[in-house]
Amino acid sequence: MDTARKRDSPFMAKSTLSFVCQNCGAAYNRWQGKCESCGEWNTLAEEDTTGATSMPVSIRSKRKGRTFALESLTGKSTDAPRLSSGMGELDRVTGGGFVRGSVLLVGGDPGIGKSTLLTQATSLMARAGHRVVYISGEEAVAQVRLRAERLGLADAPVQLAAETSVEDIVSTLSEGAVPRLIVIDSIQTMWTDTVESAPGTVTQVRASAQALIRFAKKSGAAIILVGHVTKDGQIAGPRVVEHMVDAVLSFEGEGSQHFRILRAMKNRFGPTDEIGVFEMTGLGLREVSNPSELFLSERDLGSPGTAVFAGIEGTRPVLVELQALVAPTTLGTPRRAVVGWDPSRLSMVLAVLEAHCGVKLSGYDVYLNVAGGLRIQEPAADLAAAAALVSSLVNAPLPTDAVYFGEISLSGAVRPVAQTSARLKEAAKLGFGRAVLPESTRGDVGGDAGLVLNTVGGLTSLVADIAARGTPRANKEANREGAAEKNATPARFRRENG
Repeated sequence: MDTARKRDSPFMAKSTLSFVCQNCGAAYNRWQGKCESCGEWNTLAEEDTTGATSMPVSIRSKRKGRTFALESLTGKSTDAPRLSSGMGELDRVTGGGFVRGSVLLVGGDPGIGKSTLLTQATSLMARAGHRVVYISGEEAVAQVRLRAERLGLADAPVQLAAETSVEDIVSTLSEGAVPRLIVIDSIQTMWTDTVESAPGTVTQVRASAQALIRFAKKSGAAIILVGHVTKDGQIAGPRVVEHMVDAVLSFEGEGSQHFRILRAMKNRFGPTDEIGVFEMTGLGLREVSNPSELFLSERDLGSPGTAVFAGIEGTRPVLVELQALVAPTTLGTPRRAVVGWDPSRLSMVLAVLEAHCGVKLSGYDVYLNVAGGLRIQEPAADLAAAAALVSSLVNAPLPTDAVYFGEISLSGAVRPVAQTSARLKEAAKLGFGRAVLPESTRGDVGGDAGLVLNTVGGLTSLVADIAARGTPRANKEANREGAAEKNATPARFRRENG
């Protein structure tokens, strides 16, 4: 009888099992091979979504809500107080430092340097007199100490711990003075007692992040969550975690390159178009105050198919080299490959070149690369990409002291872009002597940057100027094939046929 009464008790929550996608967080009532939400295969895992604090709807509906005060839009608003990290590039991306009570999510490929960056930042803040706590869920305390010794930061008063229980972490951090900065490395290793799922699952990641966010808002401590990324470069776990935090930072870079780029994907307290540039050295990450020199340091002068683009990343002008290769194709469908730029914009530029400029590229493979691994997002790179493509096609090197920027419209016209003066000043500072820019921006140039301005109103004039200085690669290939065929013909056959 007691067993029956316990079974029928309204306070007993019924266990609810569902299959949750570990990539996007979509839930299904049965297992299936492919997630219909994100399209990934074999990502559904069985989880208990009831939770330890669940109760029947009939009991929850009896709770009476409390009233709260409503305020108007008018009133005093002050800037959020910020805490500097001691690293100028990191402060630039975050908008001037960390805001009290904010939560940041930092993602990046394994081994890219996320832990190194945060170790350096926490050590600098601890040396400045702030209480900083570093919680590692993947490494032991001894491993974190070894990294600090390698970076020369072993004397920094950073408080370390190797723990994965969210309840234990919150209880420990609630004692004594409130930490100014807390690093959780990583959120995928955290687990909480409120849900019955394995660490790393979507339910655990969501619940653990929510508990840490509540602690940050209540105590005023800034928290940095380190997140893993998927094979597509997206932060692993449900997208709802990115909506819960105040800022999402992406730490990018190629393993073979020595530089790293920190980019803000979301920021409630600052801009989202700023980047921070770091160089990976034997003593950790070194801040790069002038990234243009880094991206142009190994530039190959005088080679066809290279053009320097004067771009803008947030408020910072950045000069980067665009490399293009146009080669005859041996396939039925020519290949189009691009690294660091939008493939759709490359297809548009190729279509404009063929439709309005008479540049036939249907029989050529086209490869475009942004040197240094930087990812360009603004359409101002259209003119530099077109110049590099035509230069490679006709085998005509572009002037080594020229920079290019401008947006190409579907009609072939070159449209103006913003912040022309900043682009020209950065080019003049690095020793460039001329700039190829849209014709309508001549009056928008503030002050004399000391450059010779070559304005173009349409793409046709630029293509004609480049083609006049080179020899089409197709003619060279034809002459080379003809010579090879002549050399391969037997001498007796050539004599008999004249």
